[in-house]
Amino acid sequence: MYDRIKNSNVVVIEDDKFAAASICYILETRAGCTVRHFADPREALAALMRDPADIIISDVRLPGMDGLEFIKRLRLTGIATPVVMSTSFATLDLAVQAVRVGASAFLQKPVSRSELLGELDRAMASSPASSRTRVLAVGAHPDDVEIGVGGTLAMHAAAGDQVTILTLSRGDIGGEPSLREVEARTAAELIGAELILGDLEDTKIEERGAAVELIERAVAAVEPDIVYTHSINDVHQDHRSTHHAVLVAARNVPSILCFQSPSATVGFRPTRFISVDAHIERKLELIAAHRSQADTRGYLDPDLIRSTARYWGRFAGSALAEPLEVERERQAKRVRNAA
Repeated sequence: MYDRIKNSNVVVIEDDKFAAASICYILETRAGCTVRHFADPREALAALMRDPADIIISDVRLPGMDGLEFIKRLRLTGIATPVVMSTSFATLDLAVQAVRVGASAFLQKPVSRSELLGELDRAMASSPASSRTRVLAVGAHPDDVEIGVGGTLAMHAAAGDQVTILTLSRGDIGGEPSLREVEARTAAELIGAELILGDLEDTKIEERGAAVELIERAVAAVEPDIVYTHSINDVHQDHRSTHHAVLVAARNVPSILCFQSPSATVGFRPTRFISVDAHIERKLELIAAHRSQADTRGYLDPDLIRSTARYWGRFAGSALAEPLEVERERQAKRVRNAA
């Protein structure tokens, strides 16, 4: 009974110390959960961005922001973790509001052990591990994807999605390959992404042959729901070739979205804008990890990165955003090949 909630990582947001103690006790002793308790929802939000949970239980009345506002801000970060709300002052209107902002369930306090574990277990059923998005970001050179979609990849990672970065070359024209490899691996580790590093010749990547084969192998290994890659509207020949190679190699992937690079042309026409308000600092850390480039390339200046994100943010209804051209987008099939 309650198999889904057993041994889960749970975050409890409750400013009543007695209610918090009761909930934590039930979760730890009856379900073997690892529980993190926060009285302040702002602290909980910051912690969840660093270390996601399997499920969240939150009071409605909280200091600083209420539970409904907490869910809204949580969803803006891209974190889709189920949230079960609880309150001593339940009304039909409040319950409807909670569901509208994304709550999975609504509990009336005091909550019994069976009711608490049952609702959490049912909420967990709505978010199985198999529903987590598999992401493949393909760049021609080290640092390409961090510049284009570093914030978006950080958002995916915070949501518990599987993130893989495929870099086709080691960027030997722009620096020392061995150093750039270390930098690329350091950046990937910052968001827990897997790095696949190819050895195609910098500035001579072709849109067929070896590039397509390398991307096809990555697609077969990752089985991505989404591929991020270069826009065709770019003056760099490697970026354009990578774009064409992805279209061939990822022909069966549900979604292909194309990012902007410093060499993009005025032909870049994004129609999707991803809010990265909560992830801009992580993006800057990813770019800074490529120290050999960040110290010498003006387009990697943190102020310019922020300003660019601020410009695109006005299209996303947020402070900061990353722009994407939609090459293809359709519903992903969740059926996976058996391992």
